[in-house]
Amino acid sequence: MLPASSPARAHRPDPSGVPTITLAGPLGFGHDYRTRLAALAAQGRARLGAVVDHRDPGALEDVPDGTPWFETLEENLASPDPSVRPDVVIVSTPMHTHRALAETALRAGCDVMLEKPPTPSAADHAALLEVVRETGRLCQVGFQTFGSTALDTARQMVADGVVGEVRHVGTVGSWTRTRAYWERSAWAGRRRVDGVDVVDGVVTNPLAHAVVTALELGGVGRSEQVASVEVDLYRANPIEADDTSSLLVRSVDGPTFSFALTLCAPVRTPARITVHGSQARLVLYYETDRIEVHRPEGVELLAGSRVPLLDDLLDARLRGDGVLRCPLEATGAFTQVLETVRTAPDPRPVPPALVTWTGEGDDARPVVSEVEAWCDRVADGPALFRDLGAPWTFSAAGDHPTS
Repeated sequence: MLPASSPARAHRPDPSGVPTITLAGPLGFGHDYRTRLAALAAQGRARLGAVVDHRDPGALEDVPDGTPWFETLEENLASPDPSVRPDVVIVSTPMHTHRALAETALRAGCDVMLEKPPTPSAADHAALLEVVRETGRLCQVGFQTFGSTALDTARQMVADGVVGEVRHVGTVGSWTRTRAYWERSAWAGRRRVDGVDVVDGVVTNPLAHAVVTALELGGVGRSEQVASVEVDLYRANPIEADDTSSLLVRSVDGPTFSFALTLCAPVRTPARITVHGSQARLVLYYETDRIEVHRPEGVELLAGSRVPLLDDLLDARLRGDGVLRCPLEATGAFTQVLETVRTAPDPRPVPPALVTWTGEGDDARPVVSEVEAWCDRVADGPALFRDLGAPWTFSAAGDHPTS
């Protein structure tokens, strides 16, 4: 790592217009970045200079032959070959490694594309944000929904009073995950590994987009905009983390948010964020960039498109203005939610009598009884599962809700 006193480069257009990019973490979700990098290279907008992984990734699709591999980012940054030293570092590694890698890249004068979730704790988020401010570098977080023009439109409609006074924002994520999903890595479904927080549950990983996008739509992005967070965490799978959870987020000067998120639904349905207003309801289906505005006289349908966030980061470098669609600062409120999940008691198991298993082998998955209906009620609330008396929230004695 370069010393903290290393001078940061000011935001300015790349002289060549073709930045060199290092991909740290080329496997797993790194496949998506490899695909995007190949497209950018074909357009002459960027070049992949190196990959970084603690193990040899071998031959990789979408990676040009001869692309050098380094075991550590420090080795890549210290290379005597200037053609492999990066202008931009993509961090697509397990979450508990994000802060160290991003800080190393930032202090070396690189801009960073940081995969979500950005950090495993609020303290790490605050520390990394301070490094961003110290160095003056760019740090974009990979919450892809922030690249949605539908989110832009929905946010503007709420700001313009299309729904009237916002009463609350309710979010439902009703998805499925098989046994294979929880066996994909050593940290999958874990709250911590070897004493290190990894916080890999429904709220903080697969449906993290639902949480951060709802908060953004409600105008709550920074950590100081969050007044309180309550979580109600459960698990039907034999894992440490939560797979069926509800939460309430109260903002300092804005709406209350309710979330009902599960990976144990009978079938996967589109995640939806509903802004409940005094005059209308606005529903954002963030996975497909669709908006519905429900008024007494009918339903208005709108659609949007996506700007890849890596492209947006490169565009910001060329403009030299430092304006990003998902800067690290805009994920502070989400990180307050993650922090509450991290420090909460371990999720409580859903009673076996309320769980039906379907499929076999790696395709086996649990279905929690009537979970979709209870998710709808939470989002219509605002309320938590335990407030509404969902059957899995009762103790083994069956006579009072869990605390």
